[in-house]
Amino acid sequence: MPVVSRIVSIPLRICEIAFAAIVAGLIGHYLASFDEIDPWPEARWIYTEVIAGLSMLLGLIWLIPFKSGFFSWPLDVLISFAWFAAFGVLVDAIHHLPCGGFWNWHLGSNTLCTRWRTAEAFSFLSAMFWLFSALVGIWFTFRSRGDRTEGTTGRRWGRSRAAPAAEA
Repeated sequence: MPVVSRIVSIPLRICEIAFAAIVAGLIGHYLASFDEIDPWPEARWIYTEVIAGLSMLLGLIWLIPFKSGFFSWPLDVLISFAWFAAFGVLVDAIHHLPCGGFWNWHLGSNTLCTRWRTAEAFSFLSAMFWLFSALVGIWFTFRSRGDRTEGTTGRRWGRSRAAPAAEA
């Protein structure tokens, strides 16, 4: 297993877990504080919570350094698309809040809009980091496939064929 791919993969997984935890905490706070609201925004937030929880679980599992973790890149792409959808859902939901325009961030204040935009930003960052993890997995997969065809026999567990003894 190439060292470079592992060195790149571990920080990506740690960031994915951290970003998902931030989004889960912020959206979970909103879900806990609103008792009687329209079910449609609540469904969006529940979707985002599920994606965040799934991301934390898969990020923790794939943080364990096994070679097979790199072959999970199709799921990394799928989780990335799910995060992009969650980002879109959060951006669409902010239109119903009195937060101003899309680029009006009001940094430094602790308001509802600032926390909501923080959840948006970290959901986008999470989507990007899952996509980067998929790219590392694709790179590793095709690199290891190329290494196997360039001189190794593809045998498992380090076994090799012993050369037949010369019979005298």
